[in-house]
Amino acid sequence: MIKLFNTLSRKKEVFKPLKGKKVGLYTCGLTVYNYAHIGNLRTYLFEDILRKTLEYFGYKVKQVMNITDVGHLTSDADSGEDKMQKAIIREGLDMSKESLLILADKYTKTFKENLNDLNILEPQVWCKATEHIDDMITFIKLIISHGFAYETEDAVYFDTIKYADYPKLARLDICGMEPGKRVELGTKKNPTDFALWLKAVGKNKNHIMLWDSPWGMGFPGWHIECSTLSTKYLGKQFDIHCGGIDHIPVHHTNERAQSYGAFSVEPVKYWLHGAFLVIDKSKMAKSQGNFITLRNVKEKGYSPLDLRYLYLTAHYRKTLNFSWPSLAFAQESYTKLKEFILRLLDYKEIKGNENVVKMTEELKLKFDKAISDDLNIPKALSYIFDFIKEINGLMDKKEGLPTEEIGDTIFAFDKVLGLKLDQVKEGEVPDEIQHLITEREEARLAGDFKKSDQIRDKLKSEGVELKDTENGTKVKIKK
Repeated sequence: MIKLFNTLSRKKEVFKPLKGKKVGLYTCGLTVYNYAHIGNLRTYLFEDILRKTLEYFGYKVKQVMNITDVGHLTSDADSGEDKMQKAIIREGLDMSKESLLILADKYTKTFKENLNDLNILEPQVWCKATEHIDDMITFIKLIISHGFAYETEDAVYFDTIKYADYPKLARLDICGMEPGKRVELGTKKNPTDFALWLKAVGKNKNHIMLWDSPWGMGFPGWHIECSTLSTKYLGKQFDIHCGGIDHIPVHHTNERAQSYGAFSVEPVKYWLHGAFLVIDKSKMAKSQGNFITLRNVKEKGYSPLDLRYLYLTAHYRKTLNFSWPSLAFAQESYTKLKEFILRLLDYKEIKGNENVVKMTEELKLKFDKAISDDLNIPKALSYIFDFIKEINGLMDKKEGLPTEEIGDTIFAFDKVLGLKLDQVKEGEVPDEIQHLITEREEARLAGDFKKSDQIRDKLKSEGVELKDTENGTKVKIKK
């Protein structure tokens, strides 16, 4: 029995899909005006854990993710510049559709590479906003036909007063939103109304990406994109919608309203949101210039899976504070996990052991219970490390162990953790490094420990770590 925290109800609920063991999952994708930062990537990691947990328990998941390449203004509401156009200016490109699409493709490609590096599953369906404009126009027409929208001189707006349940997802205090104090009313009827379609007039007159519509030339609002694409590929009602907590008060609240306006049903059964990754208690954001990319992480000598491990150490609904020392600690813990796998695979005392078999079975029960409880990966990891400590102790004593059963259990867990533990193996050592290792061994045997230490330090400075064991020298080369 899986329990998930539903933002809509503000409580954990037993997960019951709409269609048996089939799950429809929509995850808000990137606005491709810049590189994804590691705060963005934490959200995609949490969604990956969700999907892998569901699949671990036998569900068949259909995941849909959008790519926003038009319509996302610098304010999540209806003000400011289009983020894509602002990026064109930043990068010194000419103001044209062609430049915008080239820019979008560049950052989309890098985003997909980031997902692959972090061992995050790609969705079965990718969908770009600019390739679904006709779908969005049709969707807006449907909302208008049901009386939930109105047209003004500058836009088509959703009429939030018509949707009585509008404040529920974010627990909004609409009465406190007085025009002129917290919001600018403009041509809107109500402070919380938002644009479905922005006309090519006023500040939007020179927008690069424009399409013809029943309301004149213009472009879609950001929110209509996700309502259109999620329901197009998953149906009028689907199981899970995910995103960061910053999406709750505006973007997801507006999505929910639009979808109800189009189909008169609650569109999503479970809304799940991940907490921020912060630096020095400040939210990581491109607008503030305090963001770190996966490339920066790799340049510091860490692997993407070191970062993945760091993400796993905090529950997805808890804020995670990033620092380079915390990443170093995560790398160390991840290395210990891999070293255990190597030691287990190399262990010679392979025998049955009733107590260890029972311990392994109990570990699986505890792991399954933890991840079923709203994806409690930190608790699951703590169980694994307690188990590893006990098994390492038994290996120290040369006890007989059912290594295959232990390995298969850990590898099964890794279908959720995504740390590629089944690919852990001693790497091939280049000839020039092997020559130095051999030279060091000869120095040790001759009692020349000064030379031995000098060679070890030289190798370490080149990213090669040596560990002397009773079974010989183990070599680890940092990628």
